[in-house]
Amino acid sequence: MVQPKIMLKKKHSSAGRAPLILFLCQMVNALDVPLDPKLLDDLVQPPTITQQSPKNYIIDPRENIVIQCEAKGKPPPSFSWTRNGTHFDIDKDPLVTMKHGSGTLIINIMAEGKAETYEGVYQCTARNERGAAVSNSIVVRPSRSPLWTKERLEPIILRNGQSLVLPCRPPIGLPPAIIFWMDNSFQRLPQSERVSQGLNGDLYFSNVLPEDTREDYICYARFNHTQTIQQKQPISLKVISVDELNDTIAANLSDTEFYGAKSSKERSPTFLTPEGNESVKEELRGNTLSLECIAEGLPTPIIYWIKEDGTLPVNRTFYRNFKKTLQITHVSEADSGNYQCIAKNTLGAIHHTISVTVKAAPYWIVAPQNLVLSPGENGTLVCRANGNPKPRIGWLTNGVPIEIAPDDPSRKIDGDTIIFSNVQERSSAVYQCNASNEYGYLLANAFVNVLAEPPRILTSPNTLYQIIANRPALLDCAFFGSPLPTIEWFKGTRGSALHEDIYVLHDNGTLEIPVAQKDSTGTYTCVARNKLGMAKNEVHLEIKDPTRIIKQPEYAVVQRGSKVSFECKVKHDQTLIPTILWLKDNGELPNDERFSIDKDHLVVTDVSDGDGGIYTCAANTTLDSVSASAVLRVVAPTPTPAPIYDVPNPPFDLELTNQLDKSIQLTWTPGDDNNSPITKFIIEYEDAMHEAGLWHHQAEVSGTQTTAQLKLSPYVNYSFRVMAENNIGRSVPSEASEQYLTKAAEPDQNPTAVEGLGTEPDNLVITWKPLNGFESNGPGLQYKVSWRQKDGDDEWTSVVVANVSKYIVSGTPTFVPYLIKVQALNDVGFAPEPAAVLGHSGEDLPMVAPGNVRVIVVNSTLAEVHWDPVPLKSVRGHLQGYRIYYWKAQSSSKRNRRHIEKKILTFQGSKTHGMLPGLQPYSHYALNVRVINGKGEGPASTDKSFHTPEGVPSAPSNLKIVNPTLDSLTLEWDPPSQPNGILTEYVLKYQPINSTHELGPLVDLKIPANKTRWTLKNLNFSTRYKFYFYAQTSVGSGSQITEEAVTTVDEGKMAMASRQVDIATQGWFIGLMCAVALLILILLIVCFIRRNKGGKYPVKEKEDAHADPEIQPMKEDDGTFGEYSDAEDHKPLKKGSRTPSDRTVKKEDSDDSLVDYGEGVNGQFNEDGSFIGQYSGKKEKEPAEGNESSEAPSPVNAMNSFV
Repeated sequence: MVQPKIMLKKKHSSAGRAPLILFLCQMVNALDVPLDPKLLDDLVQPPTITQQSPKNYIIDPRENIVIQCEAKGKPPPSFSWTRNGTHFDIDKDPLVTMKHGSGTLIINIMAEGKAETYEGVYQCTARNERGAAVSNSIVVRPSRSPLWTKERLEPIILRNGQSLVLPCRPPIGLPPAIIFWMDNSFQRLPQSERVSQGLNGDLYFSNVLPEDTREDYICYARFNHTQTIQQKQPISLKVISVDELNDTIAANLSDTEFYGAKSSKERSPTFLTPEGNESVKEELRGNTLSLECIAEGLPTPIIYWIKEDGTLPVNRTFYRNFKKTLQITHVSEADSGNYQCIAKNTLGAIHHTISVTVKAAPYWIVAPQNLVLSPGENGTLVCRANGNPKPRIGWLTNGVPIEIAPDDPSRKIDGDTIIFSNVQERSSAVYQCNASNEYGYLLANAFVNVLAEPPRILTSPNTLYQIIANRPALLDCAFFGSPLPTIEWFKGTRGSALHEDIYVLHDNGTLEIPVAQKDSTGTYTCVARNKLGMAKNEVHLEIKDPTRIIKQPEYAVVQRGSKVSFECKVKHDQTLIPTILWLKDNGELPNDERFSIDKDHLVVTDVSDGDGGIYTCAANTTLDSVSASAVLRVVAPTPTPAPIYDVPNPPFDLELTNQLDKSIQLTWTPGDDNNSPITKFIIEYEDAMHEAGLWHHQAEVSGTQTTAQLKLSPYVNYSFRVMAENNIGRSVPSEASEQYLTKAAEPDQNPTAVEGLGTEPDNLVITWKPLNGFESNGPGLQYKVSWRQKDGDDEWTSVVVANVSKYIVSGTPTFVPYLIKVQALNDVGFAPEPAAVLGHSGEDLPMVAPGNVRVIVVNSTLAEVHWDPVPLKSVRGHLQGYRIYYWKAQSSSKRNRRHIEKKILTFQGSKTHGMLPGLQPYSHYALNVRVINGKGEGPASTDKSFHTPEGVPSAPSNLKIVNPTLDSLTLEWDPPSQPNGILTEYVLKYQPINSTHELGPLVDLKIPANKTRWTLKNLNFSTRYKFYFYAQTSVGSGSQITEEAVTTVDEGKMAMASRQVDIATQGWFIGLMCAVALLILILLIVCFIRRNKGGKYPVKEKEDAHADPEIQPMKEDDGTFGEYSDAEDHKPLKKGSRTPSDRTVKKEDSDDSLVDYGEGVNGQFNEDGSFIGQYSGKKEKEPAEGNESSEAPSPVNAMNSFV
């Protein structure tokens, strides 16, 4: 059984006595040899009782009897028992067995036998070669739950207002029964100041009322040990008035007991219990004292308690049973005295005095402790007890009274002390101390074990202790040895012994570090020494950062129905994982979806009145825990009419307190929030010394705070102002606070943006961003500039310069890496050591040109260039890339010789190839490559020439059409401006375009390359042609150029067109056209009606057959067929269209025509109705030309209509 460790201080005996041997041990009843597994094999130990049954052992007679007796020792002890003072031979009783490996008795009374047979006083003895330990005297008694004796209870009749006591008088059981009153329905009877149960179980009525009438007043006795309940016979009570009472007496006097001849009028109190004016009470120390006073009277008396010549103890006094019972817990002799109870009503008062005497069973002052001594040492056993009356002290050795025990010359008895001197191994024994008086006894075992053992350390090796910084650290070194070893602690491998000026060395071997810091981390060694040897052990200590809540939840006042958020930001040691728990009023959060936790925030939406309270954020790790709380106050919504909202008024009464070198506390009073709660305060500062009149942001705090702890920088003349902000906006700033000048200090930072770049081949320019006045932390700001070559063994060269931002180092080698440091300093001291920055001295132009330049022609416009990189040392600077210069030397075509300016392409980094796009086909090019650095370009490589192959030509230039005739056209052009090769031929394609912009058949014609003019013959007169013209090389065709032209008009046709125009103006012709138009209109109407009736008429018939006769399907307002028509009826029957050659699509006409409803014939009609379409082919109706008569009757239009 693992026992708690204890820590002991060194103790010293009186003069002439050697120090006692004390050590870290396990706790049972006394100090003990640690039963560490490593010690069990070779250490002997006298027996020690570890577990036993209670002194007064009440058993359940329905179960087997188990009397416990457990002990330990080395060698393991054997066990024996006595019963009623004589040896109990368990082997002779078949019902009794002893548990294996212990002394526990098991008496099997469930098989046969009775519990009463085994009543008696039992005592256990555990014995080995080193001594014998004995248990307490265990009184074994079976529990009893006897029945009530049968009795005949007469009904009780009382006058209203009389007092009454209903007796319970339960049978005497073991242990005593618990009494309560109930009715037949097992419901507890109500009790009050008027009706209550006494400590003896009786039910007391100070005065009875008619509602007390009932026939089932039943007293129950519950015996907890056997879980049984016994019931008394029901008692009948009737409460009547005086008139009813006279009638009842006359009718039932022969068989009714009549209680109380007293008047039912009001009366002063008298005590029902206790009787008389005085009584005595005796109680044992440590128990609970219960004093009772119950009074009768009308009206019901009230009970008061006082202690004569003293006061009632505050924390141990309790009132029960409507103040009729006074209880004082854990009484001591000081609680003895006279206690007075006072019963009082409106007619008078009465009192009763109880004289209390507190007696005491024996209790320990100094219990005897185990002794482990080495041969020749001295020691004492002390057994000191107290009680009332004073207990008697008796000693036993190995269970035998010491007076008749074998004599031991090393011991001497001196009352409650046994003195040992020059002990030897035979002095080992177990001693019993018995302290007794008339109220009880105490029995303690303490052994004397004489051993000679070298030191042993019981703490596990390499134990790891993890402690939070600034807390005590306790490093265990549990040890054992005889004689008592001395303990020393060391830190690290070569450290000296730790002394008590910083550390606390406990006598049990524990090393205490009162305030552990980060530098306490390390390995500690515990060394134990005595005259027989030495032992050591290492443990390890790690110091962890404490868990802190750096952003605490803050007091919040929110309106009902709104939303509130509490923030809890935790900072913790990186090796510890905290658990964040939110509580409300120290309990769990309500199981409500309105409560949500998002990272560092607890959010409550739709806040109600019940959400008000204290919200706590608790952060726990395996080593520590912290918490912070905030109050949420819920207020009613803003009453209507809504007030006017505005930005807050500025804060005022700014005050600076807690003024330190690097922090200060700013306090202010908020201005009016103007009906919108302040959400935050913004704090700004002014540095009157360095930047007067310029305000900077300092901090922001919650709108519920009115103080802020501000961090300050050295050597700044601070002024502060505060602004308030709500949902409307930000207030104007407050008045500035008083000024506060902080002390100067060394700079806490160094310049930033430190660079080292050379502007010339022999210098190094060191630049940096200087500190501003606020960052200088003091007067006399300067900079210490240091440099040295990175790859050399040179020492640092340093120079201190004024408050500038540049320093030039001259006479440096070209482009050499340097390590650079710039450190700030002022009159107080230096800033922290800065980190070194890499820089380079100045660059020079590269010395070497790229070699092995190669060109791969990809196609006529693209080439790929390759080259070998130059050696890095020859670059003499940062390699930025390579640059290609290329130009067109001359054209392969002799007709186009001209010089092309050089073009440049740059390739970044260390690339060794690149692409040249946009080249001219069939051309001769040259190029060279150069390396570039920060200084410029290096020498050029040898020029490299290459040719581009032929490509397709550009379009011919200036295509013109001249000399049109009736059947011919002449084309003139200029060759392509960029032939991109040798022209092989020209290709001409053309086709006619009719008046509807439809294209005719395409004619393809090849023209020799040396031609620049060509005439086309046998063309149609008065016809527009479209021409497509392009040139070709051996690679392919170039881009084309287009043009349109019209042949001239035939005079004969013009005359005929004139005659047609004349006929069209005649009256008879106009009448004929009107008749034709009327006929076409009639045909259109007939077709329209037939189409609407054709496909949909059957549906119409079916619906008409079932329709209401009064409902007409046709709309009378427009003559249409309402529900039987849709948009599809008006769509043309033709589908598809052809797009004219110019890719324009003409808008369809919305008018119907005969073509739309015909048999698919597509064409035009002349004046006599004949079809003209032999040249037009099939085409769709085009609204712009669907009605030819809409055009002006010109000869040209008339001629075009016949084409």
